[in-house]
Amino acid sequence: MIGGIVMILVVLWAYQGAVKAKVSNLWLWILISAVAFFVVQMMLVEINIYILEALRASEGGSGYEAVEGADRKNEGGFQGFWGILESIYFELMPPFAGFLAVALIRTKFIMKESITVANLFSGLGDMFQGIKKSFKATEK
Repeated sequence: MIGGIVMILVVLWAYQGAVKAKVSNLWLWILISAVAFFVVQMMLVEINIYILEALRASEGGSGYEAVEGADRKNEGGFQGFWGILESIYFELMPPFAGFLAVALIRTKFIMKESITVANLFSGLGDMFQGIKKSFKATEK
């Protein structure tokens, strides 16, 4: 759910950057941005699953094997302060990595600027201002 919302915002941000840069093949770059976000996010989700399986196996668990009549319980996982941090990492890292991939594509190939922190995140404020303005009712 979080990844889908972030993907919509990131593709909108790439679209606004492409319009601002006046690229000739606008929709191709938007498609490339969306696919890059999705691929990076899915790769990290798969890596996270392997990490969780390795952690569960090292604790003596049997992984996700279903036992007939038994409930799956998260025994001992994600408890305490470190468990909360681990949970936040596994939930937010894939969309954040996809965002960084699109930021690199947007900066280097769409906007044709050097890769700096300011250039990577440029235009985010403008995007949110545009979204905010779109919700305001127009007076006649």
